[in-house]
Amino acid sequence: MSRLFSWEGFLFACLVAIFTFNAIAAPDFLGISNQINLFQLSIEKIILALVMTFVIINAEIDLSVGSMMGLSACTFGYLYQMGVPAPLVILICLCIGVAGGLFNGWFVAHLGLPSLVVTLATLIGFRGLARVMLEDRGIGSFPDWFAALGQKGLIGPVPFALIAFIVLFVLLYILLERSGFGRKTYVIGSNRDVADFAGIDTARHKIIIFTMSGTAAAFAGLLYAARVGAVRGDVASGFELDVITIVLLGGVSIFGGKGTLIGTLLSILIVLNLRNGMALLSITGHIQTGVIGLLLIASVVIPRIKLPTPRSLKPEVAT
Repeated sequence: MSRLFSWEGFLFACLVAIFTFNAIAAPDFLGISNQINLFQLSIEKIILALVMTFVIINAEIDLSVGSMMGLSACTFGYLYQMGVPAPLVILICLCIGVAGGLFNGWFVAHLGLPSLVVTLATLIGFRGLARVMLEDRGIGSFPDWFAALGQKGLIGPVPFALIAFIVLFVLLYILLERSGFGRKTYVIGSNRDVADFAGIDTARHKIIIFTMSGTAAAFAGLLYAARVGAVRGDVASGFELDVITIVLLGGVSIFGGKGTLIGTLLSILIVLNLRNGMALLSITGHIQTGVIGLLLIASVVIPRIKLPTPRSLKPEVAT
């Protein structure tokens, strides 16, 4: 009942309304192919949103995820073109993600620099590396098995990327909601000084979370390369803003210490269904972006509206 009247309950009601409207207004909306396509076109962003939930609950921010995703995708294309075997290139790309996450985490945790500043710098740095690597060229012609991971169904019509998203959500939900690691994430995000006094190794915890973020971004970059079949230096430009929007719309506090993966999942479903429904109704991308922006503003304003307490519900003071 508490969740029914919470922000998550509000998001669920919005999702039901949007889904019902789309089903009535667009006959093709309920088709299996459209439902899979709904996830497939944004699969990299929603994977990043799951890990970004940890980052923001921990009272940090990672603006470099889009650039790391682009660097991973460009590295795959560049090394594969140079003749390096694709499986080895995949491993190298994931290692780059780990290294990038460690780099961000070390500067934030041990030097005490604001994550906004650190990840803004690496946003520029990672993107610069990707552009230097490929310049203005596009690279494609990847192995058939690699392209199949992003373009064909692995289990029936369900592609590998969607299965990876579902598995990742389950694992991260258990980690955040049912483990000591998740409880420490909330405590550090609420008050780092309290966490330090409680004996929590906050520096190590933050490094782990940033490493998770970098690795997820590198993995998302590989999924993008497989799905599109080609990469350029501007891959995933601006993705970080969409990811952060999804997480904040899901009820995660930008100040840390508050939020759930269920809220993020509901936000993901709302954004995907909203964009898909508007696309089926031939509504332009600019209007779609404006609607998502209004939703984000609502997610900030509505929880802060204090309704007056009815007189009958006010506690009576004994005289």
